[in-house]
Amino acid sequence: MSSKITLTITQGKLSGQQYVFASRSTCIVGRNDDCNLQIADKVDMTISRYHCLLDINPPDIRVRDLGSLNGTFVNGKKIGQRQKEQPAKEALKLNFPEYNLQDGDEIKLGDIFFKIGVQVETELNKTPDLIVEKENDQPTFSTIAKKLLDLAQSGNISLQSISGYNLTKSLGKSEFAEVFLAKHTENNDLIALKIMLPAVTDQIQRVEMFLGATENIKMLKHPNIVQLLDYGFVENIFFFKMEYFSADNLWDFMQKLGWRLPIDVALDITLQILDVLIYAHEIELSSIKSIDGKITKGKGLFHQDLKPNDIFISKINDKIVVKIGDYGLYKAFDLAGLSGQTLTGTKIGTPAFMPRQQVLDFQNQSPEIDVWATAACLYNMLTGYFPRNFMGDPWLSVLQNNPVPILQRNNNIPENLAKVIDLALTEKPQIYFQTAAEFKQALLECM
Repeated sequence: MSSKITLTITQGKLSGQQYVFASRSTCIVGRNDDCNLQIADKVDMTISRYHCLLDINPPDIRVRDLGSLNGTFVNGKKIGQRQKEQPAKEALKLNFPEYNLQDGDEIKLGDIFFKIGVQVETELNKTPDLIVEKENDQPTFSTIAKKLLDLAQSGNISLQSISGYNLTKSLGKSEFAEVFLAKHTENNDLIALKIMLPAVTDQIQRVEMFLGATENIKMLKHPNIVQLLDYGFVENIFFFKMEYFSADNLWDFMQKLGWRLPIDVALDITLQILDVLIYAHEIELSSIKSIDGKITKGKGLFHQDLKPNDIFISKINDKIVVKIGDYGLYKAFDLAGLSGQTLTGTKIGTPAFMPRQQVLDFQNQSPEIDVWATAACLYNMLTGYFPRNFMGDPWLSVLQNNPVPILQRNNNIPENLAKVIDLALTEKPQIYFQTAAEFKQALLECM
């Protein structure tokens, strides 16, 4: 039986109502009509419009107050509240710590009490056979990568695609992964070898869900996508053999040019990104594995975490060439619940390039999410700023701060182009451009 979280209202007008979460999710609780768990005005006016955030990855759950007027209480202890004299906008400047919840804990919001129920899946009794050196009680990625290559060389069937390679240097590192340049000892072939360590490895269903998503990502074959050549899960470690593309990421490219890019360069990069999205959003998939294990046919793969660090820029024959790396990989990793809890603690993700729809619905997988993120990257390239202002809690900033009109950041942008970019960043009542093709056409008409 899978792990799940149950919230049961035990006191208040909604007493007896239950909310069940069986997969990786987030939940904004409040009175606003776009909250996942909405408490209507007529039910309890003491709850704020955006009261608290629940970061859920069964069997784990955390809560954080979002600067509410009347506070969030856990087992009678207040964990966050803005001062009575502070207006709601002042809550944006606050950033309260999160609180880990356990089975039987009680949350109080206004006059409503929630009881936390935690059902834990039976853990897999397996111990990694891969023994590695540790640094600060954590295995080093380089040591893990070398051990995997040694296993491949010794004949491990699951690792044959990386047999014969040696590490050359690190190309980049994040909390859960590191990418290395690897060179074949005989033919000098170069690849990028990514190693990913899941925060959660005791639920095989999550691993299978991620591997199913990765198989779909491997189907992507486009000149502007870094090709995934092979992947696997060995000794509780994920590895990915990828095409090596020598380039700067967009963030570094912008930094070298003083943060603001010329309009023609920024548009060239953006149009290449949109070509990728038009292709990927329409690709026919032979198999999609859902959380309940069902396999169906489907259409379209979405990146869901597009940002400058995932966009690689190189010059080939004096032309800018763009490639998108890790297409959909990190979002699939997170959706499978393998990254722990990423909207609280130190792992705050990339809210600067997320529309509010993605914060309100963590599992939202739709093309317009990528279109909005592309527009945010274009805004960033032309101004050197994020589309919206951030202070205090980043997720509350996404919910309450509208994007700043681009001409207020850079008044040298042509008005017709500025209008299109502002439209692309419109989020209410929905994202303006629903497809990459629509946004591309609008940009072409400005050129």
